[in-house]
Amino acid sequence: MTKQDLINFEEDIKALFLDGKIRAPIHLSGGNEDALIDIFKNINSQDWVFSTHRSHLHALLHGIAASWLKSEILKGRSMHINSEAHKFMTSSIVGGCVPIAVGVAMAIKRRGNTNHVWVFVGDMAAEAGIFYECTKYAARQNLPISFVVEDNGMATNTPTQPTWGSTWTNPDIIKYSYTRGYPHINCGAFVEFK
Repeated sequence: MTKQDLINFEEDIKALFLDGKIRAPIHLSGGNEDALIDIFKNINSQDWVFSTHRSHLHALLHGIAASWLKSEILKGRSMHINSEAHKFMTSSIVGGCVPIAVGVAMAIKRRGNTNHVWVFVGDMAAEAGIFYECTKYAARQNLPISFVVEDNGMATNTPTQPTWGSTWTNPDIIKYSYTRGYPHINCGAFVEFK
């Protein structure tokens, strides 16, 4: 799949939408073709790819046939393209695929398989708590997963950094260690209330 193939696909979908042939929301990608082509050189057909509501280019580069993808989009499924056969899953929920992808990576590790998980998120999702929780867990568990942040500088139609803060500093967090003096619950004994 060439850069021009990707551009032509999205232009075709755009025309179909503007002609009223697609009766559901669509989210097109553009301007990131070169970066995606480079990234997908490292992704093989047995790897899992988790994407967002803007998944057309990811699907095409992961080997999903343009004809099948176009058919799904015409059925109103642009924002939730999923194919178990191609190990491809999306979610329209911001960051929604990230914890599922971490679970798949954990399963791959536990089974001793060699495939890998790739998760694509936008820059807004990368600011969300679920992204930080999942990336931290994946790193600490040494999971076979790569996170790709597609930064177009926009959180939907709002500039991301001014919205979330252009610089990030740690809040005033105090952390200390101690040895617990009591069990987690019930003082170590159950109490009967009378």
